[in-house]
Amino acid sequence: MYPALAVHSALTSQHWNVETLWVGSEGGMEAELVKRAGIPYRTIPAAGVHGVDLRALPGNLLQLSRGIWTSLRILRGFRPDVLFFTGGYVAVPMAIAGQRIPTLLYIPDIEPGMALKALARFADRITVTAPDTQSYFINSVIVTGYPLRPDLSNWARFQARTALGLSSNKPTLLIFGGSKGARSLNRATLAHLPALLELAEVVHISGQLDWDEIEEAETGLTSAQRKRYHTFPYLHEMGKALAVADLVISRAGASCLGEFPFFELPAVLVPYPHAWRYQKVNASYLAQHGAAVILDDSRLQEELLDTVKVLLENPGKRKSMQAAMRSLSKPDAARAIASQLVELAGEKSL
Repeated sequence: MYPALAVHSALTSQHWNVETLWVGSEGGMEAELVKRAGIPYRTIPAAGVHGVDLRALPGNLLQLSRGIWTSLRILRGFRPDVLFFTGGYVAVPMAIAGQRIPTLLYIPDIEPGMALKALARFADRITVTAPDTQSYFINSVIVTGYPLRPDLSNWARFQARTALGLSSNKPTLLIFGGSKGARSLNRATLAHLPALLELAEVVHISGQLDWDEIEEAETGLTSAQRKRYHTFPYLHEMGKALAVADLVISRAGASCLGEFPFFELPAVLVPYPHAWRYQKVNASYLAQHGAAVILDDSRLQEELLDTVKVLLENPGKRKSMQAAMRSLSKPDAARAIASQLVELAGEKSL
């Protein structure tokens, strides 16, 4: 969702005459954020068919067929010049329905998931975050980097510190588990909270699910500790949190491949253990370049505090990680993908 929004922003900022229709799933955060961006939004029925329970397979196949027919109706009405996919099983029926239309696929993670591998069969061009993704395809791919939302660059460090209420001279530790949060990460943080607050000011974006636990933990802190603990269930302006951080602890979703390099932000990555291996591959990519360290989710509570302590007390190590992150940054990724879309649409009209 966020990469697609970033590419759409790049398209409109270049003053290309673009009419956009976003097709996605019903309800949830996607619909809310897309409509907030002012983009017309339509939904189609869809369901995954890979790895599902056999009892659910007939119903999912029926949903897929319904999704294809709904996609055909949408395409006949909207008549697009080009299709752009960033993954998810909801894209599969649209890709099947629109297989005669020029198609661009963007793969955010290092390793493509099953839906992305299926979508690649329909794509005229494939753009990727990093060169390592080439190994998963026979045909060549275009390395663009991860497309960043333009609002991420709105924040200078001193402005972000003021906006978040940071006031001490301690380093800043950012902890977040993605838009929905990460329970194991939240609970490991709370288990070591007083000790972490001795080391740093903490910006903790918890997700809504554990927000009650976060608020309860705050009541047990001293007044001095509470001043250094800045909590949010969700932060729309994520750029200010990334701009102030000296170290981040997070999951290893695809956004870490673009956002952390852009902010030159050393990372402690905790791959989500129930998402096949995509986050592990992302984390390994950053760790192999010297930009991050990896903690296993099963040992998070035991190892979190010592890992953070070592990094916060070793500026030289963090500086080398910053340099490694900087070397991976591709800040023009959204514009590069937008240019590919315009080129594909132009080829149709020739």
